Amino acid sequence: PAKGSAPVDHSAFLPSARAQAAEPFAGSVRIAQSLMQSQPALKAALIEGRDARLFPALTLELFSDGDVLVPVQRGSMMRESGSSATAAARHSVASYWRVIPQFGRVWREPGDGGWSRAALPLMLVNDTENHAHQGVAMFHYRGKRVSALQFQFTQQTAPYLLHQHNVFWGSASLERTASTLKDIEAARAAARRELAGRIPAKPWTDLERQFAPGTLEGFGAPLLPRWQVINALVYRGTLYYQNSNTAHGPYPYPLEMRFGVRSVMKSIAAPLAILRLAEVYGPYVLDLHIGDYVDGLDPKFSRIRFIDAANMSSGFGGTGSFRTHPNNPFDGYLDADYDAWYTAGSTNEKLALISRNLKPYPWAPGTVMRYRDQDYFLLGLALDRFLKSVRGPDADLWDLLTNEVFAPIGIHHAPAVRTREGADRDGVVWANAGYYPSLDDLAKIALLLQNEGAHQGRQILHRQLTNELLAAKDALDPSGDASQGTIKNPESLPLGVAPKELYRSGYWFPRHVDRSGKIRYLPSMQGSGENRVTLYPNGIITLQMGKAAELPAGEKALSEDIDATHRLVERMLPFDGTLKK
Repeated sequence: PAKGSAPVDHSAFLPSARAQAAEPFAGSVRIAQSLMQSQPALKAALIEGRDARLFPALTLELFSDGDVLVPVQRGSMMRESGSSATAAARHSVASYWRVIPQFGRVWREPGDGGWSRAALPLMLVNDTENHAHQGVAMFHYRGKRVSALQFQFTQQTAPYLLHQHNVFWGSASLERTASTLKDIEAARAAARRELAGRIPAKPWTDLERQFAPGTLEGFGAPLLPRWQVINALVYRGTLYYQNSNTAHGPYPYPLEMRFGVRSVMKSIAAPLAILRLAEVYGPYVLDLHIGDYVDGLDPKFSRIRFIDAANMSSGFGGTGSFRTHPNNPFDGYLDADYDAWYTAGSTNEKLALISRNLKPYPWAPGTVMRYRDQDYFLLGLALDRFLKSVRGPDADLWDLLTNEVFAPIGIHHAPAVRTREGADRDGVVWANAGYYPSLDDLAKIALLLQNEGAHQGRQILHRQLTNELLAAKDALDPSGDASQGTIKNPESLPLGVAPKELYRSGYWFPRHVDRSGKIRYLPSMQGSGENRVTLYPNGIITLQMGKAAELPAGEKALSEDIDATHRLVERMLPFDGTLKK
């Protein structure tokens, strides 16, 4: 596969109907840095001195378990390792990419002369932003011999720094070395537990058979099909997923895909940390002040609470207009040399650019929403430093979430972008973007919220605050000014005055009028590119991954019918005003 002038059909990366059992595999494979082909060619391949055309040099530790190929480093953002002498001579710069490997397959085809095949999903990601290309790779093996690695990346989430959509493919030389795994049986048992702990998943056709013809037609709207990466939903405890269609056939391992969900991270890192810390220490954490934990900021931060930053209502930024009635929440969002701040590697560099380019607004914290990634970065940093103040200098915000929130609900890996503090040292996690979840991960997070922050009888998140979040209590109207007070019970407002959407603690709440005429504000995680995870009153959870960015001139990504999927979900099961457990 992928040797020639174009990628091949994805069926080449799956066993055929005549496939036989593979030879068992266990060992390390060293992948050389290689130049990828791209269609179209990259217009600006160098980003901060690193080349986006290069597949990075890596060493993967792999073993088979029956027909499953298990990467030991699955779910981790693997850095480029030292290139071989040949690769170093060929390329003088480092690759822009990191790689996340996922579970794959091993098998043998009758025409392969006794060689076995090993295929595994790979995600091209990076540590500078939250972009991802979903791909697949394959090599042949027999005894200690291995072929070259063939790969192709034909699906992606929304680009930003690359400024274009493209497909990568190519090959890299491969060298097999002895396994460095000390306890393969323990690793095999861990992999089996991980797979067994996933939400039961079935293809979309299984869901369609449960409903009258046409009931599910148009799921994923208003995002047009061309800009959809994959759509799924959770219904009665099962994850139903559509194909992830590409020009080379459906992506062969949809449940292994990881996505650059961008601002969906705003609904996860800081909000879940606040809810966890409120459960452990008390709800007072919402009212702690950013300036008490992050030194050197403008004096106004001594009045900006954690919850103000979570609501995008810090009253700090100073870009755009000072008009708040009506308010444009995105006014000035990408001003003040945003890209320099976004790509700055270290915490100190980011803080310096905030101090240099942003300033206070005249209004009080907590009153006006202005969408700012900087608010969430500072909130994450303040939360991390609060955690260190109560648990010691080795405490870490993302580790808190990984160990105390994700692990208990069955999320085993949480790859995310962190600041780069020099000498390949990772700093604090970005709270504004940077997460690379799977469908299973996102579904489990949504189910935890739906279950009032509890899992299997254990209260993980603060129950009352979780319920208040999902009810949009004290949410802000993004188009208004809450100087005279917040909205206590938005669903009780008359339609003529009810805001079209609300915002609270990283969640958007689009307004939907159900079939009975009742106003519903639907909790929704949203990220650039039209990534959305929405919780519905009937217990259904929708997951829509998109890539709507850098559109051709004159092209639209969205239809006019913004409520199409909401109505579809209500056709499946009427809304009754309570979240089903």
